[in-house]
Amino acid sequence: MINKRLLVKNLLAHNDENSFYDKKRFINIGEKEGKGKFLKHVCALANSNPKNNSFIVVGVEDEDNAIVGTDFFDDSKIQNLVNAYLGNPPLISYENIPFPHLPDGKVVGLVTIRSTGKLCSLRRNIWKYYGGSVFFRDGSMSMPKVFDIEIKDTNSAVVAEIEQHASNNIELTLNGVVDFVYNKHKDLEAHYKVFKEQFVVCWAGITKKVEGSTYYSRVDIELINEQVRLFYSALDEVEITTDENSFSTTEYIQLGLNGQQKYYPLETVTITFNDNGSYKIDSTLIFEPPQYDKKALYHVYNTNNVLLEKIRKGLSLTAHEKKDVVNLPATYLLCALNGFDDAKEKLEKYRLEIKEYDRTIYESLKESLRVLRKVKYS
Repeated sequence: MINKRLLVKNLLAHNDENSFYDKKRFINIGEKEGKGKFLKHVCALANSNPKNNSFIVVGVEDEDNAIVGTDFFDDSKIQNLVNAYLGNPPLISYENIPFPHLPDGKVVGLVTIRSTGKLCSLRRNIWKYYGGSVFFRDGSMSMPKVFDIEIKDTNSAVVAEIEQHASNNIELTLNGVVDFVYNKHKDLEAHYKVFKEQFVVCWAGITKKVEGSTYYSRVDIELINEQVRLFYSALDEVEITTDENSFSTTEYIQLGLNGQQKYYPLETVTITFNDNGSYKIDSTLIFEPPQYDKKALYHVYNTNNVLLEKIRKGLSLTAHEKKDVVNLPATYLLCALNGFDDAKEKLEKYRLEIKEYDRTIYESLKESLRVLRKVKYS
């Protein structure tokens, strides 16, 4: 069983990017350029490592390998994105790895890529890359290749050694549980459960009981053995259920107009632990977005557009506008879910302006974009 925090440290110890490992300050698959670059690197790493894992570490400075972290990235549908754009797509996972010195909500992202052993290529055009393009790693670069295309296994031994050095042990697991319960979340209700005598899951949050069910807010969930943060949110409410073999979460999001807010179930994620020391994560989107009258939404949409322009130009807002801008990400989300196709583009385009204006509203904006990604790739 691999401790992913140790794995990240061992990868960074190589210092320079190479044919099985890349590092990024951040990735942005919400825009065409960021999506195209990400798919290019995935394709190149898969082709350069047909028989072993390859990795992208996110949240690291390129110059000095400083671990600065990136936002928690909850995108269980990333495999769907890769399947949509790549031929012979590799198996891919994105995991959020907590580091003690990083602030809440900041983690190191670890993308693990496992080739199918077949040549991977772009299935269709994306950004400036053409469908049919094939990429390989040339040192630290992902480069296109048009002749003498042959996939070779050159990294299996060194990657196996790195993963071996990142193996977990009882001391690391116990320290992880104690740190989670008594240090990270001493102000919250925290729990842990052992599955199959091997896996330890810890979770914490503020609890609320409604009709016999317990819901958590400010939720943090970690698979301690692998030092992977499975879920983190300062906003949503989550229902957690367990049995002897599985750990399940159902996430709810709050939506509505004019103060008429309701909770809607978004997604259920179930981790099933097996006797052979493996586990499987299944996610099911159960979201049915509320539908509203288009005339009412046009009014909201146009109001939001005016607010964004005033923020962009640095103009002062009235007291009423300040109240409206707090709900701007959530109301743009409703517009996007009701057929306003460019509402998501507005959130992406103005995210930096919103971040400078108000960090709390910016956190809501990120949550809205996360929901839209889940809906798109389901």
